[in-house]
Amino acid sequence: MPQEQSTGGGQVGTGALYARFVEPLLRRDDGADAEQLSRLTLLALGQASLRRSWPLVSGSLAGLGVELQRRDPRLEQTLFGCRFANPVGLAAGFDKNGVAAAIWHLFGFGFAELGTVTWQPQPGNPRPRLFRLAEERAALNRMGFNNDGARGVRRTLERQGLPPQGQRPAVLGINLGKSKSVSLEMAPDDYAASLELLAPLADYAVVNVSSPNTPGLRDLQEEAQLRRLVERLRRLPACPPLLVKIAPDLEDDAIDTIARLAYEEGLAGVIAVNTSVHRLGLEGRRLEATGQTLSEEAGGLSGRPLRRRAVEVLRRLRATAGPALPLIGVGGIDSAEAAWERISAGASLIQIYTGWIYEGPALVPSILEGLTHQLDRHGCRTLSEVVGSGMPWRP
Repeated sequence: MPQEQSTGGGQVGTGALYARFVEPLLRRDDGADAEQLSRLTLLALGQASLRRSWPLVSGSLAGLGVELQRRDPRLEQTLFGCRFANPVGLAAGFDKNGVAAAIWHLFGFGFAELGTVTWQPQPGNPRPRLFRLAEERAALNRMGFNNDGARGVRRTLERQGLPPQGQRPAVLGINLGKSKSVSLEMAPDDYAASLELLAPLADYAVVNVSSPNTPGLRDLQEEAQLRRLVERLRRLPACPPLLVKIAPDLEDDAIDTIARLAYEEGLAGVIAVNTSVHRLGLEGRRLEATGQTLSEEAGGLSGRPLRRRAVEVLRRLRATAGPALPLIGVGGIDSAEAAWERISAGASLIQIYTGWIYEGPALVPSILEGLTHQLDRHGCRTLSEVVGSGMPWRP
């Protein structure tokens, strides 16, 4: 967990405050309500983002950046036309409406993926819908793409006065999903409406066809459906670099098909993986909030139990797609060693979410410091040399 440190002027570091006041709430499944805690956090971050030029707020944010940012030119990469200051990103699902889009770089992130955003505003699935599995460092969610809709998200982003594309301190991606009420037949037009509206604000866009919490959505991973969807989006006049996010539960032949489709359709990359409908050895684990086992509950599993399968999918993608297709690894990354493993297996970039919640803000600088240490240990001049190399973690 984060160690206590000072940011100067006698202030206690963010990591220490998190460890002292937030981390104890996460030690039990039945601690503070997970969704309410996230909502309050985003409310505060959203206000900070809107008021980041105010003297008191800007000073606090500057201190946050000093504490959490780590800069090393060896970690920089340019992928699908975007310059990434480092390979660690915030995964989609946390900042669904982009309320803190202007300040994620101050937490050390090289990029942040906003959303998932749908064309229609949606309340999501009934509560409770987000559950902690504290001992396993995992979570179960069935949120259901709750968000303000594409028009609401655009207004939120515009209010923050973001720098132009290519001039931002962190790359911004927007993750797009299908509106729940829209049929699969009409899905391409639904995605296209969102993308056309949000493209001017996105450095890249992600086609989310892999959430388990919107009925029928995963059917869009089937080759003909996915090809039809991608071709519709690519016809937009200002389509940004387009990636697709896939499920960990796909069979090997389906993974191979998506890798080939990505190459044939000129996709900018593939994100592996989303949450899992499999319970990964936790079938009998009982949720405190409902009294039912995970095998009886709907939703996607994230966090540490997903790590092994996420690496397997990534390696399969890399073997089929070859070195030219950028891959982003996500799922169960909660340490520098897990991040190195994913990059060595073929990911150019990695994303964190569940691990970041449990470990706190200090996780990002810890990962970046661990990666630079491994570059030293292996004698590598750039992180790109490590991608897909199979280089082991050296303690």
